[in-house]
Amino acid sequence: MDQSIRRLNQLSAGEAEAEFLKCCGARRWAKAMTEARPFSSIELLLTKANEAWQSLSETDWLEAFRAHPKIGERKAAATQSPQAANWSAQEQSQAQQADDETKTAIAQGNELYETRFGFIFIICASGKSADEILTSLTERLGNDAGTEMRIAAEEQRKITQLRLQKLLET
Repeated sequence: MDQSIRRLNQLSAGEAEAEFLKCCGARRWAKAMTEARPFSSIELLLTKANEAWQSLSETDWLEAFRAHPKIGERKAAATQSPQAANWSAQEQSQAQQADDETKTAIAQGNELYETRFGFIFIICASGKSADEILTSLTERLGNDAGTEMRIAAEEQRKITQLRLQKLLET
């Protein structure tokens, strides 16, 4: 068994929940993951994470979304741990390096998106350029609310998977 999995299995319930909340801000998800321990492998951890995510309600998904800063910003609406804030900054690093015109367009798109859907634009930004993020934001503004909620939830699931892997690397 991987040492990082062993360490995660040995944490107290409160410590494990705090670690999982760094990966996904939905408390019900973090509790489900804590209760799913022990994990015998990274693969099982990732599978259980997906299952727990799929079992949540839209209310839980929205809670997870609030744990992220808007694309191009550094502060989330909900309190983030220092590690989660650092991961967000890394994930959005391409957006931070964009030219002023692109940054302005993303900021304006974020406002339109939040007004239209009632939650922030969520995208798994790792490895995406600012232009790719802006294109996705612009395209997704044309979705209906139900479709967009499902897309945002899938993007959050991808982010959670990446962060779980980062958690195991620390």
